[in-house]
Amino acid sequence: MPLRRAIGATAFGIAGWTAENAGDALIEPHDETTTAAGAHEELYLVLDGHATFTVGGEEVDAPAGTCVLVEVGTRREAVAAEPGTRILAIGGRPGAALPPSPFEYYYAAQPAYEAGDFDRAVAIASEGLSDWPDHPIIHYQLACFHARAGRLDEARRSLDIAFAGDERTRQWADTDEDLAALRA
Repeated sequence: MPLRRAIGATAFGIAGWTAENAGDALIEPHDETTTAAGAHEELYLVLDGHATFTVGGEEVDAPAGTCVLVEVGTRREAVAAEPGTRILAIGGRPGAALPPSPFEYYYAAQPAYEAGDFDRAVAIASEGLSDWPDHPIIHYQLACFHARAGRLDEARRSLDIAFAGDERTRQWADTDEDLAALRA
């Protein structure tokens, strides 16, 4: 069931398959390199049931909730291991979805922050500045990380950018414990 046109998606391809019976083919054998293919990297999500993928000659057991990412040029196929298995496929040309959304950078920094490694959190979140140099939420998070690391001048610079770009950050900063050293 092709969904891209039905829902009007323009950033990626999306389609779904349902197998009535165990053993039914869900994803036909292909590698995304033929003239009929889109040269897409594809992510398959097993929504319901259970599937068995063959990716690059290796079997992948895929119960509901499993994600399988396959690069262009790698042969893939899938069959249902249970009746009623449903798969959602999302595809696009490698690199086409870039730059990543701003939130990806500060979410990726969260484990370092939670571990108290504020320098690492700064390094990870700062990667987003190459694509989003004035993004207020990235800068707000950087202000928090810098303040926790004791670098108050850097925290103030990032906070100024955050304040200029998103009024909500002023309210957040009023009570954010990460920024207590700036209020002191």
